[in-house]
Amino acid sequence: MCVTGIALSKYINFYTDFAFKKIFGTEANKDLLISFLNGLFNFEGDSVIVDVIYLNSEQLGESAQERRAIYDVYCKTEKGERFIVEMQKAQQDNFRDRALYYSSFAVREQGVKGSKGRPWDYRLAPVYVVGVLNFELEDGKEDKYITHVKLKDDDNKVFSENLNFVFLEMPRFTKKETELETFFDKWLFVLKNLYKLESMPTALTEGIFKKLFEVAEIASFTADERSNYEESLKNFWDLSNCLDTAERKGREEGLAEGLEKGEAIGLEKGEAIGFEKGEAIGLEKGAMKTNLENARKMKERGADSKFISEVTGLSIDEIERL
Repeated sequence: MCVTGIALSKYINFYTDFAFKKIFGTEANKDLLISFLNGLFNFEGDSVIVDVIYLNSEQLGESAQERRAIYDVYCKTEKGERFIVEMQKAQQDNFRDRALYYSSFAVREQGVKGSKGRPWDYRLAPVYVVGVLNFELEDGKEDKYITHVKLKDDDNKVFSENLNFVFLEMPRFTKKETELETFFDKWLFVLKNLYKLESMPTALTEGIFKKLFEVAEIASFTADERSNYEESLKNFWDLSNCLDTAERKGREEGLAEGLEKGEAIGLEKGEAIGFEKGEAIGLEKGAMKTNLENARKMKERGADSKFISEVTGLSIDEIERL
């Protein structure tokens, strides 16, 4: 996790839900989102995004029994391209499968009924899933903070350009102001360090960053905005604390159960591997127990299901059944 923000910061903490949606999810500030996406994908010429239309962020299944998806930001361009932009604050089991599942709604909704008796030809507009991650992928490279993923065949040839994933591992981005080389480097630097800054860095010469700092200045908020931000910041602190607590308790409970089971298995088989297997079983059970306990407590305190899911890794449907 990146270091949390502080209540007395001049600018908002980008990792809060309030900040993320204010910067990237509002009609008044959509030029910030457009600049961010153009910089990320290095769009040029006819590929440059000129405008976006925000779409419904809650995607329902075809029936009441099917699972749903709730996006942080979901929009499409004037050419029909779909962009899902997600802030992911904590690592989850099956993270890649989750990204695939979320992308499926943006693909499926493009299916149309044929007009004038002609069937749909299956032509799809590109779908882009952007994950801003406040953690490091377990198999990521230490010096690589941007990962692009496409559908490719066995010869590494692109099978389709219409499904794209980009993961930004923010903790791996460690460049200082003097080391910023590209326009997108500047975007990552300001988003990661926004809450620590007292003024706009001199390296950020582009006009879009002037607007970003104006939008992010806490002193300019209305009373309602200030209240909402403080609540969002509190939730962010709670998330950090829950993650630290879950990690500690899971380790303690798992170690205790692992020692007991590992010793029993090891004595029975006379193998050192018995301890390793028992410890793994104990750690897994301890973590699951802690996740369920945290989910119940946060639900009792009125936290929304999406926030609880980010903290615990449980699905929204599992949380709503608690």
